[in-house]
Amino acid sequence: MKKFILSFLIGLSLLTCLLSCSSLTTNSYKAKGVDLDQYQTYAWVNLKHFVGEDQENKQRYARFILEHADEEIRAKGFQLDTINPQVVFQFDTKIEHKISYNRTPSVSMGIGIGGPGYYVGGAVPVSGGQVVTKEFDEGMLTIEMIETQTGRLLWRGWAQEKVGFETNLEADLEKAIPQIFMRLPIKKKK
Repeated sequence: MKKFILSFLIGLSLLTCLLSCSSLTTNSYKAKGVDLDQYQTYAWVNLKHFVGEDQENKQRYARFILEHADEEIRAKGFQLDTINPQVVFQFDTKIEHKISYNRTPSVSMGIGIGGPGYYVGGAVPVSGGQVVTKEFDEGMLTIEMIETQTGRLLWRGWAQEKVGFETNLEADLEKAIPQIFMRLPIKKKK
């Protein structure tokens, strides 16, 4: 029984670490003084730039993003209006190559001498303190809400995450899109 409880606790802590150690982060920006609840209709900007034989992969993910984001926008109570929308949404994706710099900790060795009535001590740095570089790719999905009459940016939400060969883009996008739209400060319309 004790082994079962111990293995359960270890498994639970590993699961917690895996769930909380995700590198996906989301942020948003809202224009000051704008009440986003006043907008009811939307459309998407022209996505023709994704179409083309050499853009097949981008086109596939564009449709995936569009379908999932459209679902989230409708859940906020917006109605699709391609003739005269109050706002338009657009999205962009990019992958940037980045470099991070970290310093390794210094390792010190302490020396001490003691005797009756006096004490002498000191520390001598032995090694460490080197700057270590780490290269990685970071993917970003940005979704923007723009007022059609003025062209003013009303809201922008984005998600970013480290990506690599093992990254499942569809699974990450499926997780990122709802998290981005949770940051869109609109009460669900009836």
